[in-house]
Amino acid sequence: MSVEVVRVTDVNKSFTIQKQKSLKERLVNHRAGKLHEETFAALKDISLTINLGESVGLIGPNGSGKSTLLKIIGGILSPDSGQVLTRGRVAALLELGAGFHPDLSGRENTFLNASVLGLTRTETERHFDEIVEFSGIGDFIDTQVKFYSSGMYVRLAFAVAVHVDPDILLVDEVLAVGDEPFQKKCMDKIHSFQEEGRTIIFVSHSPGQVADICDRAIVLEKGALVEDSTPIVALGRLRRDYQQVIAAERTEQETTSSPHTAEISRIYLTDSLNSRHDSDFQVVMPPGSDLMIHCEVQFPAAVPDWALNIAIENFLGQVFVEADTRSTLAWTMPSQAGTLRFIVTLPNLQLGEGDYSVRVTVRDDQDRTLDMLPQAGYFAVRGFKHVSGPVYCEPAVKFLSE
Repeated sequence: MSVEVVRVTDVNKSFTIQKQKSLKERLVNHRAGKLHEETFAALKDISLTINLGESVGLIGPNGSGKSTLLKIIGGILSPDSGQVLTRGRVAALLELGAGFHPDLSGRENTFLNASVLGLTRTETERHFDEIVEFSGIGDFIDTQVKFYSSGMYVRLAFAVAVHVDPDILLVDEVLAVGDEPFQKKCMDKIHSFQEEGRTIIFVSHSPGQVADICDRAIVLEKGALVEDSTPIVALGRLRRDYQQVIAAERTEQETTSSPHTAEISRIYLTDSLNSRHDSDFQVVMPPGSDLMIHCEVQFPAAVPDWALNIAIENFLGQVFVEADTRSTLAWTMPSQAGTLRFIVTLPNLQLGEGDYSVRVTVRDDQDRTLDMLPQAGYFAVRGFKHVSGPVYCEPAVKFLSE
């Protein structure tokens, strides 16, 4: 039975932006102050629930309201309207080092910052050695933190925060602090929290972190919740929105001098084994299957020597397979007006287990983009886990006698 630990209901939050650039302007324009203010809606009617043990990522463009929502859940900000309910002890890693004083030593700041985060002195003393070991500060623990490097400062702050022993951990863009060994420590700590059944809500711009940590991801855009689904679907939605903006800008630039137009009107995927479908993927297939991309492209007028590009990508946008009818396949596509329907087959795809998407692009004879569909379709590869990695194979071992 699911236990609800966070409930957000119809939450709205706005901020007032002052247009005066200086104190002098504010004083001079005091009576007309309202004319120099602008209201910015950071969150618009946000409703969601999070259950015990879930790891949820908040993702979206800069300024979409992710950090604001996290701070409202943590009780740092109050909503203008709506309600937020939480169950259990909440620890927020929103601004590492909040509560640190530059003239105090690392030891003194450890106790000070731990008290800010809710630990008693007895609890801090019990965890002190673990905190120092985790941070890697070592002999510098009794040095004033104003002499610390930025990496040392952040490592100590993170070490304190993760020893608060929370039921709900809120993290805002701090999982990539420090060097690579320390980042691994941070990720290992997050994974241990998951194994202990704690609830994690974090903001990140890293698709890799979202896919690695999250059971679920929520996409915010311009203060509105636009997707609440599995990480692959949420990341796909976010990346598709990014790429549509980029593609629209690129297409507008490239087609201003092109006399041709085309529209990819339909794409769907099948495979050679009639593999099962589910709610997130058009196809879930084993390694070695043939993938068929069914395409429908509309040409208002004939386009000579047009080209089709098919690419298979993972959620990070890394291309694993790319086929181009002009440069790699040397195919001549039919030049005619109307709707063209065809199937592109990618045979014997030896992809490793993972989640993938298909990108489809149509270009004219001058290599200008006429239309592009990022994340035109999703498919997943699931096998027997003989190997891990982006390429599938079945290893064999042969022992040689002496």
